[in-house]
Amino acid sequence: MSNTAEQIQQHVQHALRELLDPVTDENFIDAKFAKNIKVEGSMVSLEIVLPYPGKSVTNEIRKQVVERLKKIEGVENVSANVYTKIVSHSAQRGVKLIPGIKNIIAVASGKGGVGKSTTAVNLALALAAEGAVVGILDADIYGPSQPMMLGITGRPQSRDGKTMEPMEAHGIQAMSVGFLIDPETPMVWRGPMVTQALEQLLNETRWNDLDYLVVDLPPGTGDIQLTLAQKVPVTGAVIVTTPQDIALLDARKGLKMFEKVGVPIIGVVENMAMHICSNCGHSEHIFGQGGGAKMAKDYNIDMLGSLPLDVSIREMTDSGRPTVVADPDGAIAKIYKDIARKCAVKIAKQSQDRTSAFPKIVIQNT
Repeated sequence: MSNTAEQIQQHVQHALRELLDPVTDENFIDAKFAKNIKVEGSMVSLEIVLPYPGKSVTNEIRKQVVERLKKIEGVENVSANVYTKIVSHSAQRGVKLIPGIKNIIAVASGKGGVGKSTTAVNLALALAAEGAVVGILDADIYGPSQPMMLGITGRPQSRDGKTMEPMEAHGIQAMSVGFLIDPETPMVWRGPMVTQALEQLLNETRWNDLDYLVVDLPPGTGDIQLTLAQKVPVTGAVIVTTPQDIALLDARKGLKMFEKVGVPIIGVVENMAMHICSNCGHSEHIFGQGGGAKMAKDYNIDMLGSLPLDVSIREMTDSGRPTVVADPDGAIAKIYKDIARKCAVKIAKQSQDRTSAFPKIVIQNT
């Protein structure tokens, strides 16, 4: 005797509890990814809605869902629509979201020279490669590097004389003070001018429906970091460090600053974890070993990934084609993409910002 529609529905629910999402390692029912499950005769249709950009895994998920559901007695056809829906998530208390931007990821470091800007640009490109709409804001007013890293020249356009259109490269939107000044002109500005410039770059750029804006912060815990933490709705911060003690000491200060102002820490990225000789392939921990993992453990935060000290990362970034676009299928790009997915999943698990769902109440005297 064949299963009834109600029995098939139950079997579908049970089957989807047995299947695990390859990125979050959660089953599709308890994670609430499975939506609109319908049974019509021998036909089952459903949607799998991913809260993270998952272009590289959608086909894999669709295949495993269809294969598993077709094993249910009475089911002959399965239609599984797998897609991504990224929503806005809450930021610091009392800070409103910026129109055109759903989530803001701050990439920070305690000290310079740890590869923060390289991490920021490859993180942005990796999120875009997974199907998200992404922008990058170069918040390092004194030393803007994103124009060179993205290979962008020229000036931003303005349609209304008040706002700027973001520049574009490799499928992401970008804004930097480096687009507005001569590359050799030093920014001899005091703190208030620098923070005002950051706010203008952020708020006067016409960001086009971004899922994520990656903000490449200058090193340290100064005016720009405080402005970002107090006035900009930051969804979460990524701390970049190298393994040696002096870098970790400064990275911890950056982490504590974000904690004090209520910005969630997404996790730690460890750069230059080991050097691999381009001639003989010998690997050596030049800057020490396990520093990033120890920091993550000490503060109970996620270790997002470790990257090698590799000449190709520097060469590709200097050429205006960072690793994720220059060698998208390479081992290092794979690490960046894995870091990006972990960031997106961590953000997806934060509470959603629902302010846009509420009507605006206007009180008028009559």
